[in-house]
Amino acid sequence: MKNIEKIKILTTSTIKKALSVIDSGSVKIALVMDTNNTLLGTLSDGDVRRGLLRKKQLNDTIEDIYFRTPITVNKDISKEGLMSLCLEKQIGQLPIIDDDQKVIDLFILDGELLKRQYENHVVLMVGGLGSRLRPLTENTPKPMLNVGGKPILQTIVKGFVDNGFTNITMCLGYKSNLIQDYFQDGRAFGASIDYVIEEERMGTAGALTLIQKKFDKPFFVMNGDLLTNVNYGEMLDSHILHDSKATMCVREYDIEVPYGVVSTSNEDIVSIKEKPIHSFFVNAGIYLLDPKCINLIPSNEFYDMPSLFDALILNNDKTICFPLQEYWIDIGRISEYEQANVDFCKIF
Repeated sequence: MKNIEKIKILTTSTIKKALSVIDSGSVKIALVMDTNNTLLGTLSDGDVRRGLLRKKQLNDTIEDIYFRTPITVNKDISKEGLMSLCLEKQIGQLPIIDDDQKVIDLFILDGELLKRQYENHVVLMVGGLGSRLRPLTENTPKPMLNVGGKPILQTIVKGFVDNGFTNITMCLGYKSNLIQDYFQDGRAFGASIDYVIEEERMGTAGALTLIQKKFDKPFFVMNGDLLTNVNYGEMLDSHILHDSKATMCVREYDIEVPYGVVSTSNEDIVSIKEKPIHSFFVNAGIYLLDPKCINLIPSNEFYDMPSLFDALILNNDKTICFPLQEYWIDIGRISEYEQANVDFCKIF
């Protein structure tokens, strides 16, 4: 690998800096070194994601979130040995070190060789009216609006197919014939696609009761007006690792209070914080569900996904979040549609 220096970071580096290194290096990993250039560990976006779930902030250091026991190989190993080890361990990168534990190279396995195929199904909710995008949606369903020269829905399908998920069901409503005519059985897009028609609006969870096929593995549910480059395989791995009944993608959302916030104790002023920023995790519209979740959804009525999560929580079922660090945009308004077109070439 050339330019290995670009993906080296110190334990004193901030999470924000680490994310920049991971993204710019195009290999989805950073090498954590000490000041003597000795390998201490590795950092992936998954490590960062787990840190954020522990309430780490972007300005915190990576000291207690990086992976300290990565698999490494000696410089004398053959290329065939490198490939074999990557395939055996299902990893895409191997640091190559010398006898002093200093990294001299990074072996990167061709992504196509490591690519996995999944039997898990994907359900795309694409039946909305797109009222806030009128007049663009007068004659075109929102998921079929062009972003980057192709329908939003085509980019969503490609994202799942590229991640190894090819079994797709689309829940249709408004102008459903246009979507069916375009995608047909999905073969032209590397997928197998079937359809369910909502005669009345059922909500992001209610529409699942219309699907006749029985799922025997966790399945995705995603809104059809999102663009993201999230790794769906990593999301599934997290869902399985935590033995979760339902997983929700979340993203950080900051709100700045436009005034000085005054903290008081009775009549006494304790502190004043000028224009503080509050951070929250918000629903990103991508979910993974255990098939048994469908049993909790009432038939023939509107039922949204937050209501399903409320029911699962009330039932003491395991529900987890999967924080997004990747690109994400919800195309619900004209301004977001315009922004998505600006972003598309750079991101996708």
